[in-house]
Amino acid sequence: MTTPPHHLSEASLPLFEGQTATPAGGSAQPPSYIRDHRKRLRERLLQGGPEAMPDYEILEMVLFRANARADMKPLARRLLEVFGDFNRVVTASEERLLQVEGVGAAVVAELKLIEGAAARLARSRVMRRHVISSWDAVVDYCHTTMAHRETEQFRVLYLDRKNILIADEAQARGTVDHVPVYPREVVKRALELNASALILVHNHPSGDPTPSQEDIAMTRQIDEAAQVLGLTLHDHLIVGKSREVSLKAEGYL
Repeated sequence: MTTPPHHLSEASLPLFEGQTATPAGGSAQPPSYIRDHRKRLRERLLQGGPEAMPDYEILEMVLFRANARADMKPLARRLLEVFGDFNRVVTASEERLLQVEGVGAAVVAELKLIEGAAARLARSRVMRRHVISSWDAVVDYCHTTMAHRETEQFRVLYLDRKNILIADEAQARGTVDHVPVYPREVVKRALELNASALILVHNHPSGDPTPSQEDIAMTRQIDEAAQVLGLTLHDHLIVGKSREVSLKAEGYL
């Protein structure tokens, strides 16, 4: 199996997937039909925007840099067949991506770059902002970063006295249906950050955000621990594939 990109030194990475250095006097340009095709895609993107293009064409453009000479359309379609849609492709784990024929370190690197950029853009809309008045942006951020994860992740958003988001931290990562959470550690970290309130967030890889009895019990344990220390637990969001559930709205807080 190909070694994931974070284990490769810069010197050991190929320039592009399947490409070696071009001999002196050689050409690194792709064949003319591929150049023309890529030019047409870029023009369509600039004229109509990404909304006017199907997932496989956007993904194909993302993959352009991973191979300077090859037609990337077949790989783009293959990835969509395996994972289902664009979001699931870019958020898939390195291990699963590398199992797809035609995927190597350069392709993984391009996909993880897109995933990281999307998360940073979403995060920039909520950090250091008033959370209650920016609730839709908070939900969008949680969905972007967690909805398509293949394992459970538990995050805590820490707020100051004015409900400004001061920290967003992943407390734990688990399996496909369980993540360990320690209420004492959650509230201890709040005190370290001088936070006054918090919002819990975790995802259900199954896609169904319906809270389990364990989710409800854990939420109440953290709420009780927070109240003892004068902290406010605003909500616990459970993120599914297409929607989110608020335990506060459901009456559990």
